[in-house]
Amino acid sequence: MQDIIIVGAGVTGCALARVLSRYEASVKVLDEGADLAEGASKANSGIVHAGYDAVPGTMKARMNVEGARMYPELCRELGVPYRMNGAMVVAFSETDRKTLEELLEQGIRNGVHGLRILEKDEMFALEKQLNPEAVCALYVPESGITSPYEMTFALADHAAVNGVVFQMNTHVRSVKYQEGLWHLETSQGPETCRILVNCSGGDSGRLHGEMGGTREVEIIHRRGQYYLLDRPEVLPFDHTMFQCPTVMGKGVLVAPTVHGNVLLGPTAEDIDDRLNTETTQEGLDRILKACRLTWPGVQVRTAVTNFSGIRAHEKQGDFIIGPVDGAEHAWEAVGMESPGLSAAPAVGEYLGAMLAEAEGLTKKAEWKKPIPLPRPFHEMSTEERREAVEKDPLNGRLICRCEVVTEAEIRAAIRRPVGATTVDGVKRRTRAGMGRCQGGFCSPRVVEILSEELGVPMTDIRKDSPDSWLLCGDIREALKGEARA
Repeated sequence: MQDIIIVGAGVTGCALARVLSRYEASVKVLDEGADLAEGASKANSGIVHAGYDAVPGTMKARMNVEGARMYPELCRELGVPYRMNGAMVVAFSETDRKTLEELLEQGIRNGVHGLRILEKDEMFALEKQLNPEAVCALYVPESGITSPYEMTFALADHAAVNGVVFQMNTHVRSVKYQEGLWHLETSQGPETCRILVNCSGGDSGRLHGEMGGTREVEIIHRRGQYYLLDRPEVLPFDHTMFQCPTVMGKGVLVAPTVHGNVLLGPTAEDIDDRLNTETTQEGLDRILKACRLTWPGVQVRTAVTNFSGIRAHEKQGDFIIGPVDGAEHAWEAVGMESPGLSAAPAVGEYLGAMLAEAEGLTKKAEWKKPIPLPRPFHEMSTEERREAVEKDPLNGRLICRCEVVTEAEIRAAIRRPVGATTVDGVKRRTRAGMGRCQGGFCSPRVVEILSEELGVPMTDIRKDSPDSWLLCGDIREALKGEARA
């Protein structure tokens, strides 16, 4: 029995959990994934949008601008990487210029600061590899970049320190309100709570209906495919480079990541299966063709991986945040597509405060502050690394060569308040396996460390999902024909 259950451990659900951890209430977060951020929160562009693109007066516009302005301080407080690198929306015709002028006016109405149109001389002075055929660009100095999954992990850790319980591998099969309580049937057994919150991303439309919502909600599953390029010595673009947006989204971009890679994409494909995150040759070819308009010299020989994510587009186009119309003690944050990452901190504060007041929650006498994550070993100077090894000799054992990740960092990632339990969980918390060999060197040792830390056999360690075993048995079992198929 819980006071509050949040369904969905993406960046929105974790931002809300952190806010609700300030109150005298038992809070539990359920998610069908093996780890936090397994949905859209792990597979997006990592951009903190300034807010010029959202239609004025919408919930998207309000939450986007408010959330983006929270990022610098929030990332500093939590120890999450963030850089306000700015963005350009590039026009390649006079028709595109008119679109930029409309976006400029729209952004000003939304309260975005510093927007202006750059003409050719200034535009090419800032970004020398931009296509010479570009006509002008909308300059967006408040745009930033972050790590979406690291933000989700940090929000969850802070919530957990303040008493929130996170339960993974738990699919909510059905919900029912009866005798003043919400009863949930899940893949891990029944759960009961007084207050239910739907932050379940691609599954939020189904849950909205089961919660008895009278408002019509239709979620369209929109897939975006990406190229991720290896870190170059010099980034081709310092700004996030957009093309003029379309009805399907903000369009294909060329962007630096906060870790120094280059990201190309995404596509925008409406699909039926909310879990279909495959990449296709057609989609990747479309990305490359579109990116050449911005960056004629683009090459994908240095690509380290391709991936895709599914964003939950609500048919009406806006965020739905607040009480579920027609249901008791039911709340939701639905349709959290882009700029969902940018808006998440503001959504958490807005929905959390509304829920707390309506449900009569009282604030705790003490709310523990977060402990920012230490500086990564790969960012340290030689002297700092020497001091780190003296403090913990396991910092002297390099597990991931590509990303310079130590054994001490991997063990710390597993021991976090909501720590890693899978190989991909370690990868996203430490970057072990994110380099050019994609875990070819470090994965066996990561499996060993996970086995030691979790106290389970190595054959029980998964890559990510429950059926993604990396080892099917030992040699003796294989010889006897007893290894897992």
